[in-house]
Amino acid sequence: MTPRLIPILHLASPQLPVGGFAYSQGLEAAVGAGLVTDEGSAGAWIQGVLDASLARLEAPLLAGLVVAWRDGEAAEVERLNGLFAASRETAELLDETGRMGKALQVWLRDLGVAADGDLVLLDRLRPLTYPAAFACAAAALGLRVEETVTAYLWAWLENQVMAAVKLVPLGQTAGQRLLLGLGPELPPLAQQAVDWPESEWSGLAPGLAILSSRHETQYSRLFRS
Repeated sequence: MTPRLIPILHLASPQLPVGGFAYSQGLEAAVGAGLVTDEGSAGAWIQGVLDASLARLEAPLLAGLVVAWRDGEAAEVERLNGLFAASRETAELLDETGRMGKALQVWLRDLGVAADGDLVLLDRLRPLTYPAAFACAAAALGLRVEETVTAYLWAWLENQVMAAVKLVPLGQTAGQRLLLGLGPELPPLAQQAVDWPESEWSGLAPGLAILSSRHETQYSRLFRS
């Protein structure tokens, strides 16, 4: 057992008090539009968002943030935080990352995880995005970049699958099959994120943006995004 295993599990846990369970990131709208109706289509949707959005922008940006926090590069933290905020294409997605980022900031402060200087920088970020706060936690806990990105992706994947279990709805066994099927892809994507040059970052996912916009006025909703 490595010394970093428990902190990794802690950050990836659904018990981390950041409110991730309240958001579906467009999945609820996809179900409402009839695009996700069963286990197969749920897996295809989650895979599509993972490949088109998280793997190509969010993951490499997170990797850059971990390095910036670790090396004390405040200007780079601010730049990447602003870049991620600008990439949020709807009010819901921007509100989600801001709320989760602030919640993680409280966790970092109240548990004494982050240094005073880091807390000052976190307080200066407007809005404080979730990847920036997550990277701060990882750097403070001494986690490697690859394992931080893997933990982040796992937390996202688990939340998406649990949302699908509730929304489609799927049984728990179907949800576990999705996790077993998609989980092994995360470590290679994390390594790719570390090596991905910023000139090739791209979060183009127009279907997700459209459905996220529709969700803002969806008649009946369980989730906040």
